[in-house]
Amino acid sequence: MVGMRLLLLLSAVLLACAPALADHDHGKKKGMPRGELGASAAFGADGVLWAVHKDGEHVVARRSADEGRSWGAPVRVNAAPEPVGADGDARPKIALGPAGELFVTWTMPLSKPYTGNIRFSRSLDGGKTFSAPLTVHTDRREITHRFDALAVGGDGKLFLAWVDKRDQEDLKASGKTYRGAAVYFAVSDDRGASFRGDFKLADHTCECCRIALLPQADGSLLAFWRHVFEPNIRDHALARITGDGRVSEFRRATFEDWKLDVCPHHGPSLAADANGRLHAVWFSQAPKASGAFYGRLVKGGVEGGQRIGGKAAEHPDLAADGRRIVVAWKEFDGQRSLLKAMLSEDAGETWKMRQLAATAGASDQPRVLASRGRFFVFWNTRQEPLSVTPLP
Repeated sequence: MVGMRLLLLLSAVLLACAPALADHDHGKKKGMPRGELGASAAFGADGVLWAVHKDGEHVVARRSADEGRSWGAPVRVNAAPEPVGADGDARPKIALGPAGELFVTWTMPLSKPYTGNIRFSRSLDGGKTFSAPLTVHTDRREITHRFDALAVGGDGKLFLAWVDKRDQEDLKASGKTYRGAAVYFAVSDDRGASFRGDFKLADHTCECCRIALLPQADGSLLAFWRHVFEPNIRDHALARITGDGRVSEFRRATFEDWKLDVCPHHGPSLAADANGRLHAVWFSQAPKASGAFYGRLVKGGVEGGQRIGGKAAEHPDLAADGRRIVVAWKEFDGQRSLLKAMLSEDAGETWKMRQLAATAGASDQPRVLASRGRFFVFWNTRQEPLSVTPLP
């Protein structure tokens, strides 16, 4: 009996680590085909949808004036070719400024494993041309600067956060150990012409999970990420960051007590409803709480928490508009990856379930987008690139 429990525990850990192992093997994995399909999309205030994705050694931007039913010709963001990361939680990102600016970031992998630089470019002419890329962070060592997140604050400032291992490297040189990585951020006051930083958001964060950034009306941002609480618990933390580099209101936000010594490559997402309540989705493989989860984040705990989908549900994302909340995720049924969603009209009290699409080929993580009171699910797949599914 003890042997069987040990076998089941080992199987669960291996399942949880599968995404991380796949990434560390540059996407080579038996079973479902994988590829560098990481893409991001965002609606502008004018209703135009923009997407960015990898094309060889370039990041390209594409425009859709009909909510993703058709796409314009790709425009190269980086004119000169360079390595581009676009797998899992590492993908090109896009955010739109208040005057229609296009801000794009990506990770440029370096020669050593798991190292990279965070790159940035902008367009001030509606996506016709992009600026020469710059490296955002001031630390230029060949170490981990990866898994960037990009958001425009309520006052127009541009925030860029990323996972960074400079502190681990510094302590390693003195013979000391450091739990996990750190998250740093930089801020631009001039529409991306320059950045201030690097400001540290937190020590001891997970090494390979995406960071969620939620702009606030006062110009600050809420950051939500997978943290490494002592000694090796990989739950999530929440904090507020401001344009002058301050960090406040740090608190633990999820409480599955997932004890793990590797990164699961499953980052969280965060949204706020009309009353300012925080809605979140995340992933865990803790023995008593295994799967993808939704809940409202309140001080001291999670309210209205529930599991999302079945045992194979992964990479959930969400968006909010008023009291309406939409969560989307993908789920492997043994033959195909299914794109599923759940919709709430009452701020997460009740839900309606939907199956939106399916693919037998490689697929990216889904993204929920909100525009003009409507929701859309963006899903980049090998069979149907840059697909957009509208929801009622």
